[in-house]
Amino acid sequence: MNAMTWENILADRSLRDLPYKIETNRYHQIILSSASAWHGNFGYEIGLLLGRLLPMGKIINKAPARTSEGVRVADVGWMSRERWAPQRRATALECAPEICVEILSPSNCREEMLEKMTLYYAKGAEEVWLCDEAGHMEFFTARSAPLPVTISVLCPDFPRQIDVD
Repeated sequence: MNAMTWENILADRSLRDLPYKIETNRYHQIILSSASAWHGNFGYEIGLLLGRLLPMGKIINKAPARTSEGVRVADVGWMSRERWAPQRRATALECAPEICVEILSPSNCREEMLEKMTLYYAKGAEEVWLCDEAGHMEFFTARSAPLPVTISVLCPDFPRQIDVD
């Protein structure tokens, strides 16, 4: 049996309408995470804000990055145009977005998020942000993790609280 590569997963019609976020582990096994409307709404709002505050880059919704542990998908990514240009047609990014945002759900644990941060940093991310169910933002840098910093270094005007109501 052929390994389930990221390209195979994208081409598999049976996986297209699943209500889950799809990632893979280092063995090319599929990992499914549940999705919800509020989760998508936070991602949309964060992407809009990032686009307004950092217009010189690209916003990627569900940004897949190849890591040493498989493909991990940030809920929202911000990439400089320089980093984006050579990867714009990639099915999965070889270099992570400079900013990777994860929106936490009840099924996420802190340990899992710290592991994802490490993987994103190893692929070139400069910051990883976490947004909880209440819209509270935490900002991390490769140097600060596992402790957050007060504000984002790359986007210091980004709010610490997202209101979507």
